[in-house]
Amino acid sequence: MEENLDSFEKIKVPALDEILGKKFPVLDDGFIRVVDYMGSDESIVQAARVSYGKGTKKVTEDRGLIRYLMRHHHTTPFEMCEIKLHVRVPMDTWRQWIRHRTANVNEYSTRYSIAIDASQKTNLSEWRIQAKNNKQGSEGFFPDEIGSKLSEREKELQDFARGIYQERLSLGVAREQARKDLPLSTYTEAYWKIDLQNLLHFLALRMESHAQYEIRSYANIIGNEIVNRWCPVAWEAFQDYRMNALSFSLQELEILKEIYKGNKSEVNKLADSYGWLKIIDKRFTKNIERAEFEEKLERLGIEKPWE
Repeated sequence: MEENLDSFEKIKVPALDEILGKKFPVLDDGFIRVVDYMGSDESIVQAARVSYGKGTKKVTEDRGLIRYLMRHHHTTPFEMCEIKLHVRVPMDTWRQWIRHRTANVNEYSTRYSIAIDASQKTNLSEWRIQAKNNKQGSEGFFPDEIGSKLSEREKELQDFARGIYQERLSLGVAREQARKDLPLSTYTEAYWKIDLQNLLHFLALRMESHAQYEIRSYANIIGNEIVNRWCPVAWEAFQDYRMNALSFSLQELEILKEIYKGNKSEVNKLADSYGWLKIIDKRFTKNIERAEFEEKLERLGIEKPWE
């Protein structure tokens, strides 16, 4: 298959061009903006079809092809699209973000430059309570009278830490050492370049309802305000087949079969054989697999069969 390379032009997406350089505010002082991009939905289709070879039947509708690729986990065509973002994010949130080792990153350096004079502030109504059954999650909020005190003490801590930092700099302490006691709430900035396939994986994890609120706030902007404009057909397919879809393990499918048969005794027998129904003090013990399956049943409008 030969193409006239002279006829190739850079693919442009007008809806994304409209927001190039525009800052989308996140949290109290963070932002995201698009710096540059390569490709679009058209690039995904182009990459998929080039592998068919001469004489093979082509899928004629781009949307149908993209949805097929997403549905059947054909990932490489989505790697043909790339985007570069400029982000301003608190260091503790950035610590989670940078764990996704599938991007090209260049971060603002507090070794060469003075640290950004901004820290994430928490509104008095935003202090979350540690979840009892999830070590890395939260549930509910503190009343405002407690939140007010927490926010007041937060400001005292941030101001004190910044004062110490500035004092060290004024004395001539090396920036690389003066920075060491800055709080994780201090904002940092970075350029982050990633292909669409890996970006969608990032969003699948960070837009999920159990993700931490702060990074979820960034992920929601990236997905709904940026990817939605950039590759709308791929975004639609991602929403349908990843974010809003359900998958079931073999054990879950076996239980579902018995639920639809109305065989409650067999349902409980199977769940017990999986170790889901251990009881202490007349209550089921914590079981993550059972809890996750119960969430799926709720989405299907099915009552928990072991209640």
